[in-house]
Amino acid sequence: MLRGVTNPALEKLAQGVMPASAPSSKPAKTDDDFAQTLMDVMKEVNDSQNKATQVQNDFMTGRRDVDYHDLMIAMERASTTMNLTLAVRNKLLEAYQEISRMQV
Repeated sequence: MLRGVTNPALEKLAQGVMPASAPSSKPAKTDDDFAQTLMDVMKEVNDSQNKATQVQNDFMTGRRDVDYHDLMIAMERASTTMNLTLAVRNKLLEAYQEISRMQV
Protein backbone atom coordinates (compact mmCIF):
# COMPACT_ATOMS: atom_id res chain seq x y z
CA MET A 1 0.00 0.00 0.00
CA LEU A 2 1.24 3.47 -0.80
CA ARG A 3 1.67 5.79 2.12
CA GLY A 4 -0.81 8.64 2.09
CA VAL A 5 -3.08 7.06 -0.52
CA THR A 6 -5.94 5.72 1.51
CA ASN A 7 -9.66 6.00 1.33
CA PRO A 8 -11.14 6.03 4.84
CA ALA A 9 -14.66 5.51 3.53
CA LEU A 10 -13.60 2.33 1.73
CA GLU A 11 -11.81 1.12 4.86
CA LYS A 12 -14.97 1.81 6.88
CA LEU A 13 -17.03 -0.07 4.29
CA ALA A 14 -14.65 -3.04 4.43
CA GLN A 15 -14.81 -3.13 8.23
CA GLY A 16 -18.59 -3.02 8.15
CA VAL A 17 -18.86 -5.82 5.60
CA MET A 18 -16.37 -8.19 7.19
CA PRO A 19 -18.03 -10.86 9.32
CA ALA A 20 -17.36 -10.65 13.03
CA SER A 21 -15.44 -13.53 14.59
CA ALA A 22 -17.78 -13.63 17.58
CA PRO A 23 -21.54 -13.12 17.56
CA SER A 24 -22.47 -9.55 18.32
CA SER A 25 -25.45 -8.19 20.17
CA LYS A 26 -25.53 -5.15 17.87
CA PRO A 27 -28.18 -5.10 15.14
CA ALA A 28 -27.05 -5.49 11.53
CA LYS A 29 -26.24 -2.38 9.52
CA THR A 30 -29.18 -0.93 7.63
CA ASP A 31 -29.37 -0.11 3.94
CA ASP A 32 -29.12 3.58 4.79
CA ASP A 33 -25.71 3.04 6.39
CA PHE A 34 -24.47 1.22 3.30
CA ALA A 35 -25.84 3.88 0.99
CA GLN A 36 -24.31 6.63 3.11
CA THR A 37 -20.94 4.86 3.09
CA LEU A 38 -21.07 4.59 -0.70
CA MET A 39 -21.91 8.28 -0.93
CA ASP A 40 -18.94 9.07 1.34
CA VAL A 41 -16.65 7.05 -0.92
CA MET A 42 -17.89 8.88 -4.01
CA LYS A 43 -17.48 12.24 -2.26
CA GLU A 44 -13.86 11.44 -1.38
CA VAL A 45 -13.11 10.38 -4.95
CA ASN A 46 -14.71 13.57 -6.23
CA ASP A 47 -12.74 15.67 -3.73
CA SER A 48 -9.45 14.11 -4.81
CA GLN A 49 -10.31 14.71 -8.47
CA ASN A 50 -11.22 18.35 -7.74
CA LYS A 51 -8.04 18.90 -5.74
CA ALA A 52 -5.90 17.48 -8.55
CA THR A 53 -7.66 19.74 -11.05
CA GLN A 54 -7.13 22.77 -8.81
CA VAL A 55 -3.41 21.98 -8.36
CA GLN A 56 -3.08 21.48 -12.11
CA ASN A 57 -4.78 24.81 -12.84
CA ASP A 58 -2.61 26.59 -10.26
CA PHE A 59 0.52 25.06 -11.79
CA MET A 60 -0.41 26.07 -15.34
CA THR A 61 -1.52 29.61 -14.51
CA GLY A 62 1.15 30.33 -11.92
CA ARG A 63 -1.39 31.67 -9.41
CA ARG A 64 0.23 29.67 -6.64
CA ASP A 65 3.73 28.37 -6.31
CA VAL A 66 3.19 24.68 -7.11
CA ASP A 67 6.08 22.28 -7.47
CA TYR A 68 5.98 19.78 -10.29
CA HIS A 69 6.22 16.83 -7.90
CA ASP A 70 3.23 18.12 -5.89
CA LEU A 71 1.24 18.25 -9.11
CA MET A 72 2.20 14.70 -10.02
CA ILE A 73 1.40 13.42 -6.52
CA ALA A 74 -2.06 15.04 -6.58
CA MET A 75 -2.79 13.62 -10.03
CA GLU A 76 -1.61 10.11 -9.13
CA ARG A 77 -3.57 10.19 -5.88
CA ALA A 78 -6.72 11.12 -7.81
CA SER A 79 -6.04 8.40 -10.36
CA THR A 80 -5.40 5.79 -7.68
CA THR A 81 -8.57 6.61 -5.75
CA MET A 82 -10.61 6.43 -8.95
CA ASN A 83 -9.05 3.10 -9.96
CA LEU A 84 -9.61 1.69 -6.46
CA THR A 85 -13.24 2.76 -6.50
CA LEU A 86 -13.75 1.24 -9.95
CA ALA A 87 -12.16 -2.03 -8.82
CA VAL A 88 -14.47 -2.21 -5.79
CA ARG A 89 -17.47 -1.39 -7.98
CA ASN A 90 -16.51 -4.11 -10.45
CA LYS A 91 -16.15 -6.68 -7.65
CA LEU A 92 -19.55 -5.71 -6.22
CA LEU A 93 -21.11 -6.00 -9.66
CA GLU A 94 -19.52 -9.42 -10.22
CA ALA A 95 -20.80 -10.60 -6.84
CA TYR A 96 -24.31 -9.35 -7.63
CA GLN A 97 -24.27 -11.09 -11.02
CA GLU A 98 -23.02 -14.31 -9.45
CA ILE A 99 -25.80 -14.22 -6.85
CA SER A 100 -28.41 -13.51 -9.52
CA ARG A 101 -27.24 -16.59 -11.48
CA MET A 102 -27.60 -18.88 -8.47
CA GLN A 103 -30.38 -21.41 -8.68
CA VAL A 104 -32.56 -21.77 -5.64
